[in-house]
Amino acid sequence: MSSRKITITAGGVTAAATLNDSAMADKIWAALPITGRASTWGDEIYFSIPVKAAEAPGADSLVDLGDIAFWPPGSAFCIFFGITPASDGDEIRAASPVNVFGRIDGDPAIFRAVDSGAKIEIIKA
Repeated sequence: MSSRKITITAGGVTAAATLNDSAMADKIWAALPITGRASTWGDEIYFSIPVKAAEAPGADSLVDLGDIAFWPPGSAFCIFFGITPASDGDEIRAASPVNVFGRIDGDPAIFRAVDSGAKIEIIKA
């Protein structure tokens, strides 16, 4: 499958991301464009989206810096750019297992400038 790119704009921050080749990425791609309001939890932004999915095989609460993922309990799009309240040491940990479906291209730390409540928009690039 060809590389699928998205653009995420949150508050005054814009970043590109690349979706992986997974069923979850297919669902996200089909739902675009998506808009919402950012919530923050440590160095994570999340917000509910109009997509439903169960926990995928291989879902995990441990993620990598820059991962974008779907959190099934909240039907939420998540951007991980550092430690969260659930982290132990330097690990990056979601509240519960998530379905990783892509990665931020470049430095995900730019999302530290996004305040809770900021408008967020995700479009096909």
